[in-house]
Amino acid sequence: MGARKRLRAEELKAARSEVAGAVLRSCPSSPRKMRLVADLIRGVEVNRALGVLRYTKKHASRDLEKLLKSAIANWEAKNQESKRDLEEGSVFVKEIYVDGGPMLKRISPAPQGRAYRIRKRSNHVHLVLESIKAVIVETSADEESAKTVEEVETTTAIADGATVTEQV
Repeated sequence: MGARKRLRAEELKAARSEVAGAVLRSCPSSPRKMRLVADLIRGVEVNRALGVLRYTKKHASRDLEKLLKSAIANWEAKNQESKRDLEEGSVFVKEIYVDGGPMLKRISPAPQGRAYRIRKRSNHVHLVLESIKAVIVETSADEESAKTVEEVETTTAIADGATVTEQV
């Protein structure tokens, strides 16, 4: 393995250690109903998300609460040395999305010998947790590159509305 490839693999491994997730497959509720609850916890700190799910009356909240607890356990297994982050509130739901799963097709009798199709929908839910520390490191690197761009170019406004860009 080449040096660049090895370094890139190590970077990806370090990035994956900060992120943990869980997947719920073939949950027997419609994706639309599950998305209503998933939108409540997207981007929210983990302990607060558990509280929201605990006291939400929707049926889907029970399944998502179970999934969130599984993702927390996965995060703790990956980050054994930094369990304090969870108690301090520095772990949040980075992304959660709901996809459609397999559909069971059933038939209901209808008048005059006809039949209506009933579609029993299911869904797949993907949940990813991330530590705030990883986000701060990424944004600080982006801000440094943005500052260098700002230092290089300055824009000057002229009275007639045209702009001139000067390089410093």
